[in-house]
Amino acid sequence: MKFGIGQAVKRTEDPRFLTGRGQYVDDIDLPEMLFAQVVRSDFAAGRLVGVDAEEARRMPGVALVYTAADIAGRLVPISAGMGMVQADGSPFVDVPHPHLAEDTVAYVGQPVAVVFANSRQAAMDAAEAVAVEIEPSDAVVSAQDALHAAPIHEGLDGNRIYRWEVGDPDAVARAFDNAHIVQLDVRNQRLAVTPIEPRGIVVRYDAQGWEIWVSNQGVHSARDDIARDLRTKPDRLRVHAPDVGGGFGMKLIDHPEYALCALAAQQTRRPVKWTSTRAEALLSDVQARDLTTRAEAAFDPDGTLLGLRWRSTSNVGAFTPGFGAGVHTSFSAHLIGGVYDVRAVHHVVEGVVTNTTPVDAYRGAGKPEVLHVMERLMSTAARELGLDQVAIRQRNLIRPDQIPYRTAGGVDFDAIDAPAILNRAAELADVVGFDDRARGKLAGLGVAYYYERTGGGPVEMATIHIAADGAIIADVGTESAGQGHETAWAQIVANQLGVPFEAITVRRGDTGSLPRGSGTGGSRSAVQASRSFLIAAEDVVEQALIRAEDLLEVARTDLEFRDGTVRVTGTDRAMSLIEIAAQTGPLDGVGEVDSVVTTTPNGAHIAEVEIDPETGHVTLTRYSVVDDFGNVINPMIVTGQVHGGVAQGAGQVLCEEMVRDADGQPLSGSFMDYAMPRAADLPMIDVELVSVPTPSNPLGLKGCGEAGAIAAVGAVANAVEDALARAGAAPCMPPYTAGRVWSALHRI
Repeated sequence: MKFGIGQAVKRTEDPRFLTGRGQYVDDIDLPEMLFAQVVRSDFAAGRLVGVDAEEARRMPGVALVYTAADIAGRLVPISAGMGMVQADGSPFVDVPHPHLAEDTVAYVGQPVAVVFANSRQAAMDAAEAVAVEIEPSDAVVSAQDALHAAPIHEGLDGNRIYRWEVGDPDAVARAFDNAHIVQLDVRNQRLAVTPIEPRGIVVRYDAQGWEIWVSNQGVHSARDDIARDLRTKPDRLRVHAPDVGGGFGMKLIDHPEYALCALAAQQTRRPVKWTSTRAEALLSDVQARDLTTRAEAAFDPDGTLLGLRWRSTSNVGAFTPGFGAGVHTSFSAHLIGGVYDVRAVHHVVEGVVTNTTPVDAYRGAGKPEVLHVMERLMSTAARELGLDQVAIRQRNLIRPDQIPYRTAGGVDFDAIDAPAILNRAAELADVVGFDDRARGKLAGLGVAYYYERTGGGPVEMATIHIAADGAIIADVGTESAGQGHETAWAQIVANQLGVPFEAITVRRGDTGSLPRGSGTGGSRSAVQASRSFLIAAEDVVEQALIRAEDLLEVARTDLEFRDGTVRVTGTDRAMSLIEIAAQTGPLDGVGEVDSVVTTTPNGAHIAEVEIDPETGHVTLTRYSVVDDFGNVINPMIVTGQVHGGVAQGAGQVLCEEMVRDADGQPLSGSFMDYAMPRAADLPMIDVELVSVPTPSNPLGLKGCGEAGAIAAVGAVANAVEDALARAGAAPCMPPYTAGRVWSALHRI
């Protein structure tokens, strides 16, 4: 089928984006709209002595001002979106985020008050008039300091909120006896999540409840989160997500501004809009990574991996909203060992609170950090043992004849051919020719083999409606934030029902259309949405067969469905689904799943870099990818997802860092100081897709959205470290900025 599964169909949503016809939250204007402006803490830690909003309340155009006293008892603080059990069986310590600071402030950018006015400018002017008095105290900024500092919140025994572990320490101790030990300290620095569209929300309220438009990755979770904050039932909220300009996990997380705007809309009976500025976003959006790891690996002399012993410390920020406590524990810590056949592992992770912006899920959600550590260990071991980076991996990869395979961390592989994929990647990257290309240059080559366990929320729902006029509407509970879902989901429907691709309209982002769904995150959408659409398509076909009994005047047993038509077996008598709908009324199918299906996408990424010895500037000169996503719906879209992920992973390694001083003040509070990767910083990225289909879902799909971001961190870091090692320089810590690399080269 021309527009079916597996075809590189151009994205149908792109014309409206490219011509400026996208509809985003900030494009929504309603009559009598109020505009919100948040007053934020200028200090990372301190006692909130007072908030005087009286002058602001008297200013022209101001309708309402909230301080913590004004909303006392009206909103529930934002707590963790998941439960987690520590290593000793006790629950982790949840530190809920108040919507407005009450007695203390805990990070720069924490909301202290919010102004609602008739215009954006009036709200900004009034916010300037709010007098906030804070008695500053010593800030605790780093995770290492937090382990030994006094608690940053009253009521805590200390700053450690969890201790989590996976593996068998006794088995590891035995594996380390008389082995060659490789030891590394690996830093995954704090990042800002920077989607091109900042967060925003529009709310209106009437007697039936709230109608909300929000830039979000999952309208059903947003509905449930905001309803909980408001102390009301979810069915009193209808939530829409219009076009969303990137999310990367951050837009799945509840933030204080949402319920504050909803409460104001209820109180004033006027619509309310809040749109974040970029400066606000860099302070107040949940942030990412911030994990330090002391990693040890045991090898025998021929390079066989015997055991792994890691200890990690996670800086979760000041509070624990959303999934922050899970990012470096249940989401990822079990990936220790990667795709390698190693049976002795032990990973301890401690999470601590600090006077910094909360940390939560960001593309990969802990997996880039773990695979960064793993792949750095493998390439470092190769140097120490005199092996090349490909050979040491081939010696240790899980082999196809070992499938099904359960790792020591508890991950199940049901379909993988890692040795073949690594070989093909080495060919694509021309690894054997690297030394010739590098002659006379300060260059390095880095290899990384990644995998991911995808899954996410178990609940997903889809419906298919074939109207009497031939229009086809497909509704789904996942959300698109640039992934091309409108095209891919239409391909699935066209493939399964044999209906015209161009007749299909995919709708998403409306809790009024579908009561349930888990949104987009964790590379779950293709697997869960496809399962739901397949069930909905079967429902449509069954209804069509029942109706065709009367239309074609034959028994059900004499009918078959093929290529979009119901046929009388053995004859040329047939009716299309659209013809049946035209004669008998709309055909409606419903599909719903309520079980997690995990997949293990994997692949090899190989990077080359060149360093300017005069300046320390690192240039990424070549990047090659061989990825296994099982069967793919649209290879063009999948390749684009890999490109974007690689850009984000390379950005983490080469330039991005959210820096704070000892007082917790951000030093990278704008794009003048927070460096982002640009198109000119990236080479052409060669991507090959291979298919080792998984039996875990009917289409044999594996999630692909986070792969590039997971793999690129290790590949690019290994390339830089390889170049430094060839120059006789000591290892460095990312991000590999020019100054940092120059200092390493010159031993400063």
